[in-house]
Amino acid sequence: MIDTVPDILARIVARKREEVVRVTAALGGLERAAEEKTAGRRDFHAALAAAGTAVIAEIKKASPSRGLLCADFDPVRIARQYHAGGAAALSVLTDRIFFGGSVDDLQRARAVVEIPVLRKDFTIDETQVYETRVIGADAVLLVVAALGDDGLLASLRARADELGLASLFEVHDGAELDRALAAGATLVGVNARDLGTFDEDLGVSERLAARIPSAVTAVAESAIRTPDDAGRMADAGYDAVLVGEALARSDDPVALVQAMTEHQVRRRG
Repeated sequence: MIDTVPDILARIVARKREEVVRVTAALGGLERAAEEKTAGRRDFHAALAAAGTAVIAEIKKASPSRGLLCADFDPVRIARQYHAGGAAALSVLTDRIFFGGSVDDLQRARAVVEIPVLRKDFTIDETQVYETRVIGADAVLLVVAALGDDGLLASLRARADELGLASLFEVHDGAELDRALAAGATLVGVNARDLGTFDEDLGVSERLAARIPSAVTAVAESAIRTPDDAGRMADAGYDAVLVGEALARSDDPVALVQAMTEHQVRRRG
């Protein structure tokens, strides 16, 4: 039997709690290091304010649902390819157990490009926000489905703000979108993948786009595999698309990134 996304999410969150226990032992040092790390920040929000569709190109070796995506995995080479294609930002998986990623992948990728980088992981505690700043990322992911406490959701966003990190709130439905906006989200990613079935439906993204305030930067996630998909999301009013699997499997990721950027975004509101 294949696990559903909630099953996988529950396993990931359980593992993250174990990781947080280990990281918390060094919390004092993390706090100081994060607060002192003021140089080299890159503005993730500003990077997505492109004339055309901004592409957040994801560096991902594997996933729980798809298995190995890239056998010849080299984050440095991949980062350079995405940058050459005109990516506005990178997203780098740092979860090791479920996605085969690492902090080293993020740091090596960021070192060879000038664009901002999102740390793609499952943040459930403020210690991870400090850690995200210390490793050099420019943005942190907050998966609303993994954070049932609204107070925690808002406090993680506030801590990220204090440290100069952008917060990408990932939502899957209207209820999660409402929670993200109530927590002060200014950057929202709508994931088109159904949490229970793995089915992907860009129609969900289109319907939710109309509910995202014009002042909020909107990112479409999942099910974006072709330039036409990116164009469809631009027509729906998304400022950016986050693309992972399609790029990981592409024979010409430079051309694919470039083609996805060539759409004018229809402004919402």
